[in-house]
Amino acid sequence: MQEPEKKKKNIPALIGIVAGGLTMILVQQFFFKAPSYDQQMMSAASEINKSCPMMVDQETRLDNAVALPENVFQYNYTLVNMEKASTDASQLENYLKPILINNVKSNPDMKINRDNKTTMGYYYKDKNGEFLFKVLVTPDLYDN
Repeated sequence: MQEPEKKKKNIPALIGIVAGGLTMILVQQFFFKAPSYDQQMMSAASEINKSCPMMVDQETRLDNAVALPENVFQYNYTLVNMEKASTDASQLENYLKPILINNVKSNPDMKINRDNKTTMGYYYKDKNGEFLFKVLVTPDLYDN
């Protein structure tokens, strides 16, 4: 007859163990969870922006970087010696696009972006702030 009483005494202990385990899991999820990739992208943009504006070369200034919705990371550039009226933007875009794709494909610093299937955006404007072109390097362009 002592068996049922012993089982009854074990039920609260078992409930306590299960509740404690669930509490531990929830605390880990809410307080010790690794940052999401979106948060990592926003943090990366913030770090880059601490150094901006920054001259990349004699013609190109990196103005800032932004993490955009739908897994897009964009660099915003100004071509400091060009004006929209005297620039063939499509020719320049056609020249830069394969270079940008190759950079995303081969640059070790871009591995995290490749692993997370991030679309890399490159937005260019002229020295007066007028839009010239935008290159989007999507996963289908760098995964092959």
